[in-house]
Amino acid sequence: MNLATTSGMSSKLLLIDDDTRLTSMVGDYLRGAGFDIEIANSLSQARQALQGSAVPDAMILDLMLPDGDGLDYCRELRGHAVTRRVPLLMLTARGEPMDRILGLELGADDYLPKPFEPRELLARLKALLRRAAPDQNSADVLQFGRLEIDLAARMARLAGQACDLTSHQFDLLVVLAQNPGRVLSRDKIMDSLKGHPLEAFDRSIDVHISRIRSVIEDDPKNPRRVLTVRGAGYVFARKQDLEPEPGVAV
Repeated sequence: MNLATTSGMSSKLLLIDDDTRLTSMVGDYLRGAGFDIEIANSLSQARQALQGSAVPDAMILDLMLPDGDGLDYCRELRGHAVTRRVPLLMLTARGEPMDRILGLELGADDYLPKPFEPRELLARLKALLRRAAPDQNSADVLQFGRLEIDLAARMARLAGQACDLTSHQFDLLVVLAQNPGRVLSRDKIMDSLKGHPLEAFDRSIDVHISRIRSVIEDDPKNPRRVLTVRGAGYVFARKQDLEPEPGVAV
């Protein structure tokens, strides 16, 4: 099945990895699935590609590159308005969980350890693009006190000011906000997000919640919007900008 954007054009993907054998194999596979692939074998090539063409619909970024660190480049991408919300999947040959957690904290939407099956990469890319597409069946705006979640614009605002969230963090916030007052376990959250295997994202839910709190809470250490129910999961408060709801802990 070919993957196309709402305009009918193929989804454009920027693949950043210095392993030419891998990029050739993955590039051919994803082109066969309907993607328009551009390959960069270094950070300098990636920067050149972003300057010289349209912003891609998604990016794949290797953690280790010859002219820099993928984590630093992830931070750089999320610091620019043009690339801040582009779905980003990070590849890593490192086995340390901290590398993956740090990547997610810096703004990656997903990660995939090497070696990997091309079919799994394709499934994850489809999930990222699916979640990035506007939901035509939902109410346009969710309002909770000073917090406004604009589904059509894929933007959260606090007291009128835009909240700096990645695509995945926005999707996670929407899942919580569409279930106010209901305790959601990590399993339920991941199931609602669609497309992320349980093993890969169990720990990252906590990372993303922490990041979401840092931009939508007045005091992230004492949250009033996204609350922790110990041993059960998270709950999005029905009443916000007021007293904390009973039975929850930060």
